[in-house]
Amino acid sequence: MTSAAEQEAVPDHAPERAGPPVWPGAPTPLGARCRTGPDGVTGTNFALWAGGAEAVELCLFDPDGTELRLPLTELTHEIWHGFVPGVRAGQRYGYRVHGRWDPWTGARWNPAKLLLDPYARAVDGDFALPPEVYGHVRDWPQQHVADTVRDERDSAPHVPKGVVVLDDDDWSDDRRPKTPWQDSVIYELHVKGFTRLHPGIPEHLRGTYAGLAHPAAIDHLVRLGVTAVELLPVHQFAHEDHLLRRGLRNHWGYNSIGYFAPHAGYSSSGTTGQQVGEFKRMVRALHAAGIEVILDVVYNHTAEAGELGPTLSLKGVDNRGYYRLQSDARRYADYTGCGNTLHVVQPQVLRLITDSLRYWVTEMGVDGFRFDLAAALARSMHDVDMLSPFLAVIAQDPVLRRVKLIAEPWDVGNGGYQVGAFPPLWTEWNDRYRDAVRDFWRGALPDVRDLGYRLSGSSDLYAWGGRRPYASVNFVTAHDGFTLRDLVTYERKHNEANGEGNRDGTHDNRSWNCGVEGETDDPGINALRLRQQRNLLTTLLLSTGVPMLVAGDEMGRTQGGNNNAYCQDNAIGWLDWALPDDPGRAQLLALTRRLLALRHDHPVLRRRAFFSGRPQGTDGLRDLAWFTAEGAEMTEPDWYAPTATLGLYLSGRDIPGRDERGEQITDDSFLAVLHAGHRPLEFRLPGPPWAETYELVVDTGREDQSTPPGTEHAGGGVITVEARSMVLLRVRT
Repeated sequence: MTSAAEQEAVPDHAPERAGPPVWPGAPTPLGARCRTGPDGVTGTNFALWAGGAEAVELCLFDPDGTELRLPLTELTHEIWHGFVPGVRAGQRYGYRVHGRWDPWTGARWNPAKLLLDPYARAVDGDFALPPEVYGHVRDWPQQHVADTVRDERDSAPHVPKGVVVLDDDDWSDDRRPKTPWQDSVIYELHVKGFTRLHPGIPEHLRGTYAGLAHPAAIDHLVRLGVTAVELLPVHQFAHEDHLLRRGLRNHWGYNSIGYFAPHAGYSSSGTTGQQVGEFKRMVRALHAAGIEVILDVVYNHTAEAGELGPTLSLKGVDNRGYYRLQSDARRYADYTGCGNTLHVVQPQVLRLITDSLRYWVTEMGVDGFRFDLAAALARSMHDVDMLSPFLAVIAQDPVLRRVKLIAEPWDVGNGGYQVGAFPPLWTEWNDRYRDAVRDFWRGALPDVRDLGYRLSGSSDLYAWGGRRPYASVNFVTAHDGFTLRDLVTYERKHNEANGEGNRDGTHDNRSWNCGVEGETDDPGINALRLRQQRNLLTTLLLSTGVPMLVAGDEMGRTQGGNNNAYCQDNAIGWLDWALPDDPGRAQLLALTRRLLALRHDHPVLRRRAFFSGRPQGTDGLRDLAWFTAEGAEMTEPDWYAPTATLGLYLSGRDIPGRDERGEQITDDSFLAVLHAGHRPLEFRLPGPPWAETYELVVDTGREDQSTPPGTEHAGGGVITVEARSMVLLRVRT
């Protein structure tokens, strides 16, 4: 029976014109692949999994938008497929999928809606989200049932199209850096935000993959000393309707809709396939500089949101097959906070994700992935399960088990917090490191028990199942939250520019504004803020584990107190490259470079195994020791006592493992002193057998960070540690 809404909207039909024949083709691989068909005829094979569908039409589009619909009549194991002679690279296309409209059982087929191929490797156009792109009547008067009324208007003029891409690349000249985990330093950046204002990049390349590949951008990364860039999402994504209504856009990109396509908005060379080649050239340029490429990927949800969201791709291909639905199948299970959750236990969904991952490794050259809300991918039917199909497939896949795998080990559902629970092969964002370090330097830790674990590799979380210290990706800031500078400048979020009444973003910032909220001309407060930034950076880069920096933190970047700048595609979300012109910011950059060089040169700072904490020789020295301000080794009661000071001794003579030639690895030993107190401290240096002499290497209490202090101190003597500062001393024997 047809509803009133269905009767009032007459479907737009494509113009009738003769089209090419559609030969049977093959059901694999999925997507659109140029190939040679029978009798040497060139063309493209199209294959789409659409379980439960009654019919599928392939829609080809001319440059002027004229549409040609070609029925796919071959069906193999729920895959509709056909080979179209003469279709070549650059052809724009989409699908119309026919089937039942029965939202009460989760069936939402609507052939009036042009659908993006889930396997499209390039996308041309942008998602504007007018009413025509919704499978239901978006503006139905009774909104509580609007999702049940089918909209018959044609969406084709209003949605992007997939693009056929030619497989013609040869990676034989590429040399992957293959940096070991323990030697890795990750630099989280946004392709557009990092390059948009860079004065050394030609203006027409700023904000693009080519801009990131430019020597001016790569020079900063190399001089800084990072080994990998972690790119915020570069899968094709769409902008949410609520942002478009407020004149904003999704800047971060955590709203994916094309898992095989580089986001076209970051291409300087074109959007009908050119973005693919530009991305590959960027990867090659970074590899040539010794820098790995890690992608932040969002396989937990898509841009189609919940039952009131648009119909762009998976929802119209097979809603029940791709998404987790509630017992009331009209509604979506939402473990992501974004309206929907992909149903990863379904074979076709698992195939989509793993095919995408392998494609980015084998054909696009990337070196690893950071999985957004990874706990949602590890859910079986409901609960998080570390034996889930997704994790099992990754563990045995010959391509994926060899690349870097980073989990954001939580989602927003019940039982979703899984820090420390992911299996071997995986590393994890360690938010307990973030919280402990922030709390210590703002004076909010009741004792230093938790801090001790975080500085030494978080063995309480990761010393099981053969995992190593580098299972912990240590970070103090990330794209989500305050920047480093804002962390010491604001105690409250200031997200008014997002247009949500400052309700968005977390309230739990664990920040300290040093006495004044926001920017100030007070030289004393500004000096303290710079020192706090130096403290946080030094702590991060000297801790055991894998450090992650956020682009711009090394130069004092600010977002004006916005801790959720996901929709700020403007100066708030872009890196200001004029910051190093300020003397204080220049010193911060110099310190970061020096710390990363120190980390690179000293294996004791990037251990491959956890500390034992036990005596290693006849002299009783431990590989890891902790000291009070009096120069005495800490006892059990010391860990429970309130304190603002902690001494950490790292022995370079007791490093497990051997080098590539089988030789024992040895290094200098170091003593780090962290002092978060508001007054200077007299710290007694441990004497023999720990050390006869110490050389001061880093002192965050100094304004000038361009050169090491180089001062020597006798073991057993006393040094003055400035208020709220950190020192690193090298042991001299």
